[in-house]
Amino acid sequence: MRKTIILKNDRFQKLPIIRLEFPYDFELKEIVKGFPECKWYLKERVWAVPYTPTQVSELLQYFKEKNIWLDYSRIQKVDLPEKHPELPQLDAHLHSEIRRFKDWLRNRRYSEATIKSYSEAVALFFRFLDNKPPGSITNEDLEIFNRDYIIRRKYSVSYQTKESPYLILEERVLDPEIIKRPKKAKSLPNVLSKQEVKDILQALSNLKHRFMLVLLYSCGLRRSEILNLQVEHIQYDRGMILVKNGKGKKDRVVRFPEILHDLYREYLKAYQPKKYLIEGRGGGQYSAKSLAAVLTAAVEKAGIKKPVTPHWLRHSYATHLHEGGTDIRYIQELLGHQSSKTTEIYTHVSNREIREIRSPIEDMDIKI
Repeated sequence: MRKTIILKNDRFQKLPIIRLEFPYDFELKEIVKGFPECKWYLKERVWAVPYTPTQVSELLQYFKEKNIWLDYSRIQKVDLPEKHPELPQLDAHLHSEIRRFKDWLRNRRYSEATIKSYSEAVALFFRFLDNKPPGSITNEDLEIFNRDYIIRRKYSVSYQTKESPYLILEERVLDPEIIKRPKKAKSLPNVLSKQEVKDILQALSNLKHRFMLVLLYSCGLRRSEILNLQVEHIQYDRGMILVKNGKGKKDRVVRFPEILHDLYREYLKAYQPKKYLIEGRGGGQYSAKSLAAVLTAAVEKAGIKKPVTPHWLRHSYATHLHEGGTDIRYIQELLGHQSSKTTEIYTHVSNREIREIRSPIEDMDIKI
C-alpha cells in the first residue's frame, strides 16, 4: 500500500502555508524533509511549506518520483497580495520555465534563499517584458529593464543582474555586463569590543544558550555554520571543528579552543544531542530565528545598546585576532574566505596599527 500525505491550507504568522499531514513514519518524514522549503512548525507540530500558486504542482512532481500519493482535494486557491500589480501576470509556460530554473540552481547547490531570490527576480523580468519568449530576449531588453524598472524604483544594486543565471542557463549570447552596475557601498563591518563580547557571553545562565554564543564567537562561525554543525564534526581529541559546506560549499577546519572543552562536556551531558550539535526542543536542527532571539536577549541583559546580530560576533572574532597579531592569511583560512581582499577589510577596523600612529598634536608644545 502506497504511503499517503494529506495536503491542507493553513496560515502561520498571517502567511499562507500548506500542511503535509501523515501518520508518523520515520522514512516518510525524512523524504518530506528533503522537499525544498519544507520545515517543521513546532507549535503546530506539522510539516509545512509556503503557499504559492505552483506549490501543489511542485509537491506532486517531487512525491511522484518517491512513489508517494498526495491527497490535495482539500487545497483551495489562496489570493496572495499582488507584488508589482502594475505588471501583467506570468504566463503558465513561463511558470514551468521558472521551475526548470529552480532545478538548475539546485543542481548547482545554490541555497534555497538564493534560489528564491533569483527566481523571483527572473519572474519579474519576464513580467516586465510582457511574457516575451525567453528565446527572443535581447541585450536591449536587459538595458530597458534595468533603466526603466530597477533604477527608477530604487531597488538594491545586487538586484540588477539577478536574472543573469537564467541567461547562462539558456546559453544565450546576452552580456549582462553591458549593464553598468553602480559600485556597491563598501561599509566597514560592525565590531564589538572584547569587554562587550565578554558581557554578552556571560549574560545568559541557560547552558545551551551560553554554549551556542561562546562557540559562535570563539570559532568565528557563520550563523548557518553553527546551525549545521553535527556532533560528529567536533574533533575533540585534535582540538578541531570540521565546518562542512560553508559558504561556497567549502569545508574547512577551525580550532576548538581548549578553554571550551569543559563547557562542551557539560553541555553534552545535559542535552545529549543526537545529530546536530545544537538542537531544538523537539530534536532536529535549531532555528536561525531562535539563535537570533537568544543573542538579542543576551545583548539586552548585558546592557548594550547596539543592534547586534550573529555576524557581529564573527566580525569581532576576526578583528580581535588581527589586533592580537594573527597574520591576515591565517584569519582568511579560519574564516573560509576565498579571497584575501575579503579578509583585508578587518585591517580597516582593527586598531593594532592605528594605536601606534602619533597625532601631530602630540609633538607640539601645547597645553590642552
